[in-house]
Amino acid sequence: MDYKETYEKILEEYRQVFERVDQQNMREFIDEVKAHDRIFLIGVGREGMATRAFAMRLMHMGKEIHWIWDDTTPSIGEGDLLIATLGDGRIGHINYICERAKEAGAMIYVVTGSPSGDTAKNVADKVFFVPAAVYRGTDDVVPSFQPMGNLFEQCLLILFDIIIMTIVDETPDLTFEKMSKNHRNVE
Repeated sequence: MDYKETYEKILEEYRQVFERVDQQNMREFIDEVKAHDRIFLIGVGREGMATRAFAMRLMHMGKEIHWIWDDTTPSIGEGDLLIATLGDGRIGHINYICERAKEAGAMIYVVTGSPSGDTAKNVADKVFFVPAAVYRGTDDVVPSFQPMGNLFEQCLLILFDIIIMTIVDETPDLTFEKMSKNHRNVE
C-alpha cells in the first residue's frame, strides 16, 4: 500500500465515523460541558492523550480543569463533571474512579466506542458514543484497517476539537484570542 492509498483509506474511515456520530448525542455532551465550570477528566493510553488535549483546551476556555492522576487534583463532588474516555468500555481502574466520583456526587459522562461496556451501562449518567473501531471493542462501529484503537483515538481528538470550536462559536464573550491568554507562558 502506498502513502496516498493509505491516507485516502484513513480519510474515508473518518468520513464514515463523522457521518455516524449522532448529532443529538454530541449536542447533549456539548451542553453538559458548557454547563459545568469544574470538570475532571480521565483516560489512558492514546485516547488519554486525546483527552488531555481536550482538558488543555477547556482550561484555555477558562474552566477549572483537573486531570484525575495529577498530584494537585482536589476532591470531586456535587456539581462537578467527570469525563471518562474508555474506548472499549471496560477499563477496570477507570470504572473504579467513576464509581468513587459518582459516590461523591459528581456527574459521570463516559465517552466510548463501546456503549455496551460496564462503565457506560452501569456507572455513567450519560454516554457520548463515538462509533469508531476500538481495541477490544464489541459494538457496531466503523471498522478500520488501522491497528488496535487508532480510528477511535484519532476521531476522538478531532471530535474534541470540533466541540471546543462549537462552544467558542456559541459563547459570545469567548474567542480564540481570549483563550490564547490562558496558554502556558513558561515554555
